[in-house]
Amino acid sequence: MVTTATPSTIPVGIVGFGWMGRVHAQAYARIRHHFPQLTAFPQLVAIADEVGDRAAAAAAQFGVDSVVTDWRDLVADPSIRAVSVTAPNFVHREIGTAVVEAGKHLWIEKPVGLTAADARAVADAARRAGVQTAVGFNYRNVPAVESARAMIAAGEIGEITHARFRLFSDYAAHPDGALSWRFQRARGGNGVLGDLASHGADLVWFLLGDIDSLVADTATFIDQRPEPTGATAGHQLATGGVRGPVENEDYVGAQLRMASGARCVLEASRVAVGDQNSYGFEIHGTAGIIRWDYRRMGELEVGRGGQYQDQPVSTVFVGPGSGDYVAFQPGAANPMGYDDLKVIEAVRFLTATESGAPTGGATIDDAVRAAEVLDAMVASVTEGRWISPTPVGVG
Repeated sequence: MVTTATPSTIPVGIVGFGWMGRVHAQAYARIRHHFPQLTAFPQLVAIADEVGDRAAAAAAQFGVDSVVTDWRDLVADPSIRAVSVTAPNFVHREIGTAVVEAGKHLWIEKPVGLTAADARAVADAARRAGVQTAVGFNYRNVPAVESARAMIAAGEIGEITHARFRLFSDYAAHPDGALSWRFQRARGGNGVLGDLASHGADLVWFLLGDIDSLVADTATFIDQRPEPTGATAGHQLATGGVRGPVENEDYVGAQLRMASGARCVLEASRVAVGDQNSYGFEIHGTAGIIRWDYRRMGELEVGRGGQYQDQPVSTVFVGPGSGDYVAFQPGAANPMGYDDLKVIEAVRFLTATESGAPTGGATIDDAVRAAEVLDAMVASVTEGRWISPTPVGVG
């Protein structure tokens, strides 16, 4: 008879149960399916959401017994070891700090507050508490992106000369999109900078390293939206509602000077009509190019070989040898999806809680780094000049 050790259980809770809270719940549930070799698995035991009916419905769907409308009750529960924070940006600092100060490990969605000061406050509290953290920069978990990073590090396209990163979406392109917290400065911060450009800032660092300086421009193209009449989740319409002012940015474009000497362009828009989740990058080196499009997640367009002029570009399908691809698909060109990336994020977070050290996923320090880039963009727009982001741990 073959005997195996019984896996242990990690009790987890989720604060905020809109779309992203549901994504976290699904990711926790799927870890056992894709990573059966683990010695500990999460068990969702509590959900906190100020909209009681929404929390109760989610609890029934996911088999959760404890439902609270005050997140403080969840954080105070001594049985919970790890907490997902998927609430709006303006409460990230308060809730994230409370979670780690309670001695619980923290998985929090980006951008972690409204400014770098918010992200740094959570990071400092987590460091003092000695807990593990994870931040929702899921696009770095794409096996093709990890393959691109390895190619760049190995010098397969030579020294990087210039690059372009784009994050275009139309989720806010409709003029009747509800005036939710996302469009208010005090609650949603700097609009598309926190929503999308934060992902771009993380990808730029992940693939190209540190930014030396940047200059940025921003714009708001839809300056009024209808106010919602009830709780919102995701990007709902509120046709016919009383219109109020949009207080933050729809678009940002920035030129970056990398510490390596490379040049980079980073653009993000939430009102890009005709573009749905058009995220990606193209990176040029002295001997080649790498391109990636999120909508063709498992593919890289790669040109290399030293021909320089008229060098061909071919499509490479990543497979089981790239990142955590093998946990989801048996062979190259079988597609992965967004939710799979969150499963990877969840397993790296929970593995870190068991090992006591980061295991490859984005942490709160990465959130601080990205937030410093966003702050530099805001300062550049305000001051009309090139700005150097403050290094992580400084300020």
